[in-house]
Amino acid sequence: MSRTALVASQRIPGMRGVAALMLMAIALSGCGVVGRTSVKAVQMSMQGKPDVQPSPADVAANRYPQIKVTTSRGGAVLVLGNIDGGRQAWYSNDRGIVFLVDGVLVGTHGGTPELQDMRIEGENPFHALHLIEAPVTTHRQYDVMPGYRFGMTVSGTLERLGTENIEILGNTRALVHVRERLKGQGWKRDNHYWVDPANGFIWKSVQAIAPDASLEIIQLKPYSLDLKR
Repeated sequence: MSRTALVASQRIPGMRGVAALMLMAIALSGCGVVGRTSVKAVQMSMQGKPDVQPSPADVAANRYPQIKVTTSRGGAVLVLGNIDGGRQAWYSNDRGIVFLVDGVLVGTHGGTPELQDMRIEGENPFHALHLIEAPVTTHRQYDVMPGYRFGMTVSGTLERLGTENIEILGNTRALVHVRERLKGQGWKRDNHYWVDPANGFIWKSVQAIAPDASLEIIQLKPYSLDLKR
């Protein structure tokens, strides 16, 4: 499945069954790095009941990569269903989708507001977020619904705040905390990233999907290749 197909399916109004259609496409084409496990992972995500307080045993019992996503309305556990050109699609049981690239939130499907696309222009500092010392400027373009708010230009300032101990599933990790202050076209919001000091992997983050909404994302069981940078 191509990235173009993913984006196109997101933009069709009234596509409440988009996750089911994507499942069919995966089954027919066999696309994605996850390969033969993709269909089963998506089925588990769509049919299972999300556990908003997963235990280490719960996560270990599921062989598939998992993240926990929390919004203002609550949280859910999502499983990795497909990877296309580095763009990861994570599915919830209620057919919501979160798209990540290198741990950076680039799109969502389901819920309101919906981030249809996010693009970083110019140099991408998220490939080595753990190496930031002095403040670094980012330039982004956001497409947000409702309201057809496409091409919203937003700048950010990344700043290293120090090392913090973050507990995930009973394990405490010493992670580098990086804050990104977003401004532009009605945006005045902060993103936060807690990254591995050895390789820059983002274990936890709070990332904006609109000028007035953010998601908290925690890596419960990362995709193994993400840890081999």
